[in-house]
Amino acid sequence: MVSNVERRPEMSVLDPGQPCTALEILEPRSVPLGGPRAMTVYRTLPQLRRSLVGAWCFLDHYGPDDVSPMVVPRHPHTGLATVSWLFSGEIDHLDSGGNAARVRPGELNVMIAGAGITHQEISTADTRTLHGVQLWYALPDSTRFSEKHFEHYAPEPVRAAGVSALVFLGELLGSASPVQTRTPDLLGAELTLDPGASVTIAVRRDFEHAVLAESGGVTVNSARVEHRALAYVPAGSDTLELRAGPDDPVRVILLGGVPLDEEIIMWWNFVGRTHDEIVEFRRRYQAELGFDPPDPLDDGKPPLFGPYASGQLPPLPAPTLPTTTLRPRRPGNRG
Repeated sequence: MVSNVERRPEMSVLDPGQPCTALEILEPRSVPLGGPRAMTVYRTLPQLRRSLVGAWCFLDHYGPDDVSPMVVPRHPHTGLATVSWLFSGEIDHLDSGGNAARVRPGELNVMIAGAGITHQEISTADTRTLHGVQLWYALPDSTRFSEKHFEHYAPEPVRAAGVSALVFLGELLGSASPVQTRTPDLLGAELTLDPGASVTIAVRRDFEHAVLAESGGVTVNSARVEHRALAYVPAGSDTLELRAGPDDPVRVILLGGVPLDEEIIMWWNFVGRTHDEIVEFRRRYQAELGFDPPDPLDDGKPPLFGPYASGQLPPLPAPTLPTTTLRPRRPGNRG
């Protein structure tokens, strides 16, 4: 667990430089998770129109939903990091790195899979409503086979004219997260705009950004972004303009990062670089967790996905691979 860094309680929103003007609005698609009593999530990354924003490669927005309970049994990840961020409810996390932690509103849990990890997520017994976002970012080739890692961080709020912020990754409004991401510079923050507020926020010119309209519609660079949609802003500008409606505060999730100039393949819970890598990740997961017999191809290789605490729910098997070759997502972040 990392400690908080010192914050200044009040800051001005900077307003320099070239404003962002270009905008691409990504509409969410609803995805049921969890079988017959599924919880619906609203997915804006990845999609055909855009695969990545910086290294961010996955964004599910959910709730507020009644749960009874939410149970996601043990499952694998490779080549990515998961970022859990809640607005209400609590979730217990357990992983094969030996980390057991509770996910609470306004507190960050980052799990870096590296070469391989497994974990489970189960809502706490007293949680009746869940509301949050589940995010992934892809690890670059230089760190994607590194050791698994977990960090918890509780950012202190910062305030500027018309807006408050919890900066959980990167730097914004004078607040800097100490969390090490093993990926080129990233930004992740929750912003809440006052009713009627119009703010111009200084951002990094080399970052591309995305704004999720979390609690309701918001105006981004003069374009209306409806609830649950994601506004993509390309790199090349110094500022980002946000405006709330006149009656209610509006909460957004702001993501950013240097464009990831690498081809990636995303399939199920794996991020790799080639079809053959994904095939191997699946094969080794199935064998290590007892779904399939070991393959001689993997003789002598160290395990990727264990060990694990005893007495837990049975793990999830991997789905069947498609019969066609998995194709990489091109640099430039187009699907």
